[in-house]
Amino acid sequence: MAYSLYYVKLPQDIASRYCLLLDPMLATGGSASKAIEVLLEHGVAEERILFLNLITCPEGIDRLVSKFPKIRIVTAEVDPGLDEDKYISPGLGDFGCRYFGTNGE
Repeated sequence: MAYSLYYVKLPQDIASRYCLLLDPMLATGGSASKAIEVLLEHGVAEERILFLNLITCPEGIDRLVSKFPKIRIVTAEVDPGLDEDKYISPGLGDFGCRYFGTNGE
């Protein structure tokens, strides 16, 4: 799956900062990898990137640390794995729908 970048707005001195990259869930690691690549392209050192989330699974962690071994991952929960649709299982459902109080329609 290809991930598209729609918008980037970073401070001019981003390369000298620590970056907290927040995403509620880390499943396959695809979107997180894209976000980290953007930070690296803007000069942020890998060891200055902290990826913070609520729920992850081993597959997501493995993908990120194999591709970016110097980042740090902080999570509240590591669930057992992904289901056949690549959703975290048991997970918490669609975080965006829960957060915004919608049913996904």
